[in-house]
Amino acid sequence: MEREPCRGMKMKIKILEPRKEQELKIEIEGEGHSFCNALQKVLLEDETVEMAGYNLPHPLISNPIVYVRTKNQRKPEAALREAAQKLQQRNNEFREAFKRALETWQKEQGQTKS
Repeated sequence: MEREPCRGMKMKIKILEPRKEQELKIEIEGEGHSFCNALQKVLLEDETVEMAGYNLPHPLISNPIVYVRTKNQRKPEAALREAAQKLQQRNNEFREAFKRALETWQKEQGQTKS
């Protein structure tokens, strides 16, 4: 799994072994608490996710390990895909809301300076 973040770098993800049917551990190169915390939060909103968490042994020299365990025969990779889509959607919603708020603020600033 690789994605192209807006900063132009590809995210590298490594699936860690051994893998069980409803459990998945991945290592995400170059990410930190911000991304992993958001991913964990979205995963835990899913009723088919029994457990989701991450470990970042040292924020300066290690990559986070994300762990997902699902229930009801749901595959953890499906839960991760869905969580990634939800994060992307929320990011887009935030970007648009911020753009509108900034435009409104700039108009208000222009009106008060005249």
